Amino acid sequence: MRPFTPAARSLSGPVASSATPVKSILKPVSLLSKKRSLSDDVADPSDPSESPTKRRKVLFDEIKNVTYEVGRRTMDDVKREVRVALEEHLRGNDGQYDMLKDLFANDKQRYLPPVIGEEDDTLKPHELQVYVMALTSCIPILKGKECNGLVRTILGCTWLGRDEAFVKVFTHFLAALVSAQGSYLVPVLLKLVDKFRDTNPSVWTVPDFPDVSRDEMRQRLHSAIQYLLQIFPSAVAVLENILGTKFPFPDESMRIHMAYIHNLLRVKDYVPDLRDEILDLILNRVVKIDSQMQLDLEDLDDDVTAAVMYALRENQRQASDWEECNSDDDDDGDSVDSDDLDYDQEAMRIKTVKESVEKMDAVLDTLFTFYTPHFMNPGSDKAFDMFTTILREFDHMVLPTYKSRHTQFLVFHFAQQHERLTDAFCGQLMATAFQGNTPNVLKQAAASYLASFVARGAHVPKHLVRTMFMLLIHHLEQYRRRYEPLCRGPDLRRFHPYYSLVQATLYIFCFRWQDLVVSAPDMVEPDDPASYIGQDLEWVGTSKQDLSVQIFGKLNPLKVCAPVIVEEFARLAHRLNFMYIYPLVESNKRVRLTQFLSSTYATGGALRDTGSDAQAESFHQLDPYFPFDPYQLPISKRWLVEDYVHWKSVPGLNADDDDDSDDVGDSEDDDRVEEHTATDSENDDLE
Repeated sequence: MRPFTPAARSLSGPVASSATPVKSILKPVSLLSKKRSLSDDVADPSDPSESPTKRRKVLFDEIKNVTYEVGRRTMDDVKREVRVALEEHLRGNDGQYDMLKDLFANDKQRYLPPVIGEEDDTLKPHELQVYVMALTSCIPILKGKECNGLVRTILGCTWLGRDEAFVKVFTHFLAALVSAQGSYLVPVLLKLVDKFRDTNPSVWTVPDFPDVSRDEMRQRLHSAIQYLLQIFPSAVAVLENILGTKFPFPDESMRIHMAYIHNLLRVKDYVPDLRDEILDLILNRVVKIDSQMQLDLEDLDDDVTAAVMYALRENQRQASDWEECNSDDDDDGDSVDSDDLDYDQEAMRIKTVKESVEKMDAVLDTLFTFYTPHFMNPGSDKAFDMFTTILREFDHMVLPTYKSRHTQFLVFHFAQQHERLTDAFCGQLMATAFQGNTPNVLKQAAASYLASFVARGAHVPKHLVRTMFMLLIHHLEQYRRRYEPLCRGPDLRRFHPYYSLVQATLYIFCFRWQDLVVSAPDMVEPDDPASYIGQDLEWVGTSKQDLSVQIFGKLNPLKVCAPVIVEEFARLAHRLNFMYIYPLVESNKRVRLTQFLSSTYATGGALRDTGSDAQAESFHQLDPYFPFDPYQLPISKRWLVEDYVHWKSVPGLNADDDDDSDDVGDSEDDDRVEEHTATDSENDDLE
């Protein structure tokens, strides 16, 4: 038979002698030589189409109006053959119906020519297309629930790896099926979205057809989805739900995640109404992976964390290579036999965490790449519109997530592209941190994000640093007046919003103190931080006096704030003549936070044992957590190179600690410092 491909030929003329007839394949091989074919049973012997001079009939694809050729048997013959199989199935005779199912269930079998002298009764590669067209004409019968099994089998066939003609015919079949029976819309879309996960060509390749590239496969897939959505606009809502349902689970491989996300972003291009929903879906899943990965990392000891970082450096990929790695990567987790004597639980933990870090790295690099073109003109309304989307996602998904470690750097990066965007981000955080109806946990988170952004953002202007610093002090005074009459001593449980704001204020001072200096003597060199030491400096507004009132007040915030931040603030404030707090720091060492707790505020009415248990004391202090501490995902950190203020020690800041501070904060040793902070937010680079 001549392959069923588009033919730009004359519609008249004899059939070539080499043309092969389309035979009925709905009978067992053993019966083909003994009984008449099904077409002989259903065809009229007087049908002129069987005349040797009229063996060819032209068909027109209803989608693209493409002309096809059929051999000695007409398309009507094949339609009758399929219709008889379906009608017999409805009567309880499933022989031909089951053979029709087998055609599609085994559609990837390679065609083997018959032995010389034997009849060729094997389905040829291109002949399956004829049966799809015939089934399309039988949709009124096929739509019934009695034929669900056949429909499911057809939907599962490998259609994306065949030729363009088959893809068009199959797409027409899907549209006709859904049009006739709306209940098939969900299973059709489920099958299509399932293919978003495919990255290995072996999944869609069909023998006897030219290889189809990944890009071409995806183009065909999305063309089919787009065609269905054009015919059935209401299917957009169904597709939205399916996209969320089919998103890969967190423990699935990086390849599957990246394939699915790339396909999601393609859907956004031709269904603009789903843009925000698709971006929300991606970020929501990223946040979940991020927070879980951080919890896993905190459970690991330093040696295991170092091993993870080493493994990442040994196996770095460029952003374009995420889907090009060996297909065996997906099965690595299954290749370890738990019964193997050499099975190493720690090695598996390292491998699991490494895969999570790589997955986060790949997804965030993709998101940075996606958003960047929208900020080519960062002051434009187009850029602001996209930033509004990023900010909304941050407010709804990232901010409420405890200890998200990396996802927030999307807003960190793009908020610094223009002062308009910076103001929008800081304004959003201030509204959350200081609104009366906001839960305390969100107030604390917003204060931490605001302080961390102002401290770490390299492009945050000086005037904004000063404004935010003074604003925090202003709100601290309001909290102090409200809480001090109720205070017996430092109590994190009762006065949590106050302490979180104090820690945020100290953190900004430690990183941006030079921006808070209004004037300095002539001998001070602005580019030399050490020249400020011991000088009589003028600080912004009344910040020096106002912050002193907070620190030496009855609430005693230095006892509750993280010791690492208090220690660094004490050094800087003393040597810069801002404030001298060492006597208070020393006296706080004799204060036990638990002595100010009552059963009213302790969990379950039970007090923790104080004694000399350092862990019990730290339980009542703030975490040294600031969400924009060093970002260390190895590939995607390239987007933040110019955005970030790294911690730098000031030479001569403290003569007794010069050696220590050189080891910790020297900018020439940033790589070593960042290695320790790459996966553990609690060990930030202030240490």
